[in-house]
Amino acid sequence: MMFVKVAEAVAKVPGNNNPLISHKFGADPNAIVYDDRVYVYLTNDVYEYDEAGEVVNNHYGSINTITVISSDDMVNWTDHGAVPVAGPEGEATWATNSWAVALENKKIDGVEKFFMYFSNNGSGVGVLTADSPLGPWEDPIGKPLIDGNTPGTEGVVWIFDPAVLVDDDGEGYLYYGGGVPGGENPTQEQALHPRTARVIKLGDDMTSVVGEAKLIDSPFHFESSGIHKHDGKYYYSYSTNFSGDRQGDDPGYADIGYMVSDKPMGPFTYKGVALRNGSQFFGVGGNNHQDFFEFKGQGYVAYHAQTLGDALGTVQGYRSPHINKVEYDENGKILDIQADMKGVSQVANLNPYQRTEAETIGWNAGISTEVSAAPGSPLASVNLNVTDINDGNWIAVSQADFGEDGPKTFRANIASTVGGAIEIRLDSKDGDVIGTLEVNPTGGNQEWILMETDVISVSGVHDVYFMFTGEAEGNLFNFDYWQFTEAKGDEVKNSKNKNH
Repeated sequence: MMFVKVAEAVAKVPGNNNPLISHKFGADPNAIVYDDRVYVYLTNDVYEYDEAGEVVNNHYGSINTITVISSDDMVNWTDHGAVPVAGPEGEATWATNSWAVALENKKIDGVEKFFMYFSNNGSGVGVLTADSPLGPWEDPIGKPLIDGNTPGTEGVVWIFDPAVLVDDDGEGYLYYGGGVPGGENPTQEQALHPRTARVIKLGDDMTSVVGEAKLIDSPFHFESSGIHKHDGKYYYSYSTNFSGDRQGDDPGYADIGYMVSDKPMGPFTYKGVALRNGSQFFGVGGNNHQDFFEFKGQGYVAYHAQTLGDALGTVQGYRSPHINKVEYDENGKILDIQADMKGVSQVANLNPYQRTEAETIGWNAGISTEVSAAPGSPLASVNLNVTDINDGNWIAVSQADFGEDGPKTFRANIASTVGGAIEIRLDSKDGDVIGTLEVNPTGGNQEWILMETDVISVSGVHDVYFMFTGEAEGNLFNFDYWQFTEAKGDEVKNSKNKNH
């Protein structure tokens, strides 16, 4: 038997649920809940290199796409790839960059519409629209929605980092702004009261603005506007700056502070810090960015930290998304949020008898994802496959419920030039093998064949590990989706009788 060196998970290790993904980076998370699913939109941090091929600091200047991931259980996240937002290949060809988006949905003329507000660096905010949370996206106005000419925006150093709220009455509001006046040497007063945060009312179409932007005088404001509603109150959150002196109850540097109001446009009253900088929890700091949301009755905050970069030895501004729980006291105060690598608990089991995209991942080692040409995707405009599958690499999903009868077969959609095998193990990398799918060459890395193998019937809830093996060097095959078929009750009884 050939010895296989099994790859190790990095940053997100089995048993921990933060960061949400570890096969790529993603910053400035913004979450939207739709149809019992959480969609998280991320600034697409990608390694930058110098001429010698060494990783250099993230300069953000080339980022013009937004990564989208989603989950219905908060642990297994599906990678939906990158939305081309700005630049020559993007929907908004007038824009150079796309950072820090904010998402909202609203029915317009009886049709559900989705709105993505994005930062074109610090020069303005654009908007894209779609009929689903995954697109396809289009630019409805062909220009910035917010820029330096927007009434009330005077004095805003950075016109970026939007947040959006559709209130219970259907009215929409956009929050934005950042920076500290005074250049490299602001005064203490400029640090304490930058006066660079704004809120403006949106038109009924969500792609226009009404009236003048109003000032939000957020103490030590820097960036990362956030808005959410809890118990009838409006919570405006933001990341604090690195300027000036701090004392007493002042927030620290790059903490997430928050303010509360009875009205969506304020006035807002400062209440304190909700989430400390990542350096307090992970030993690595940097900037901070948050989004508060609710899913299945529980409050959460999405934020980013350089945990994957730290694990890879590249703490150079490459950030990863995290989620932790949010709790309030009886007065509506946000209790100090405890950020950690453990993350949140799974809120639903995975159904292994439904088609599951291979890029739905709880934990992994060594793999990456790419745009796929495989036909039959449930989403016509978006399909990825898992690639960079080398001998010893693996992916795993958390808490698959096989029920009482258990599975009979396992099938997977595979494309390959060299072939290999998928060992299906339960609960750990070296857990019991319930089946092995032999992968034969299909004639190309995008020539897809649905392959199937029998599996040992197991019952109940298990983590499922797909362990990849093969003798060839490099990518063994590409993996599009998988699905177990369920054994019927009589088949299970007959199988048990034969075994006895």
